[in-house]
Amino acid sequence: MFKAIKEDVKAIFERDPAARNVAEILLTYAGFHAVVLHRIAHFLWNLGIPLVPRLVSHFARFITGIEIHPGAVIGRAFFIDHGMGVVIGETAEIGDDVTLYQGVTLGGTGQEPGKRHPTLGNHVIVGAGAKVLGAIVIGHHVRIGANSVVLQSVPDNATVVGIPGKVIQRRQKEGVLDHTNLPDPIAERLERLEREIMALKQEIKQKVSHGIDKGFSE
Repeated sequence: MFKAIKEDVKAIFERDPAARNVAEILLTYAGFHAVVLHRIAHFLWNLGIPLVPRLVSHFARFITGIEIHPGAVIGRAFFIDHGMGVVIGETAEIGDDVTLYQGVTLGGTGQEPGKRHPTLGNHVIVGAGAKVLGAIVIGHHVRIGANSVVLQSVPDNATVVGIPGKVIQRRQKEGVLDHTNLPDPIAERLERLEREIMALKQEIKQKVSHGIDKGFSE
């Protein structure tokens, strides 16, 4: 457990340019506090201890605003940036080197028994406010844009945006989630439709003009 906590601290230094020293992280990072308390709660959960893991989880939610069910499985080097409003369900599974931003939900879609929350691969980044719902699989090196709603499994090395989430590009290598440069699939579709309409208008105009000229010549 202590090794995992050490890796969590290292991950914060690597991914948050605002992190200045270990003391600051240990004392002021709510995301770090939530993850440490979850690792304790999850350890107790695996021992089959009743009630106590849920109490630890509830306490973590009270002081951090982050709700992680003690049954959720979380890999190493996990980072919740800011974190307020993050919810991670009981059967969620999170791989290594994953980053979640504030307002992210890894939730279910109903009352189905068994596995009902998503599985995230390694090196996944989920943008602020995104919702990943159901027993779906998010592949390795996936980037999910802010406020996206993901309801279907996503292959490795993909970027997802929109409601519902759509794969808009696939990368050949790992990269950061740059929200300022994410494509807008709706805007692109509208632009394509506008170009098609303009082309049709031009074609109709040419045919009408040709018909008028033909009529005069006769």
